[in-house]
Amino acid sequence: MNETGQPVVLMVDDEPRILSALVRALRREGYELLTAESPQEALRMAEQHPIDCVLSDHRMPGMTGIELLERIAARRPRAARLLITGWNTEIPVSELERLGVRHVLSKPWKDADLKQELRAALGDACASR
Repeated sequence: MNETGQPVVLMVDDEPRILSALVRALRREGYELLTAESPQEALRMAEQHPIDCVLSDHRMPGMTGIELLERIAARRPRAARLLITGWNTEIPVSELERLGVRHVLSKPWKDADLKQELRAALGDACASR
């Protein structure tokens, strides 16, 4: 949480329009929203900010969302992790469980589903502290 008690959510996608849509969907939910257009930028932000949840695209140049979430989990083990993908890629459930990925959202997403999953993930993350 940030200094005002708001949960900090880091959203990562290599498509700026997707990040804009996520911000629009969540801007009134009471979170501090951070965005990164690359996995490398996300890793820098995870070092600089108290991240409570990471919502990452799966297919990005240079690193998959799974790889990014694994690296962020090493730095921020209590941060909730969600994955979003536009591909019908089969991600092994065992890999998701190993990384503590709470849910995989499909693009295009429904805002109500996004908000519900984020609330649940943040509730789980905060309860484990």
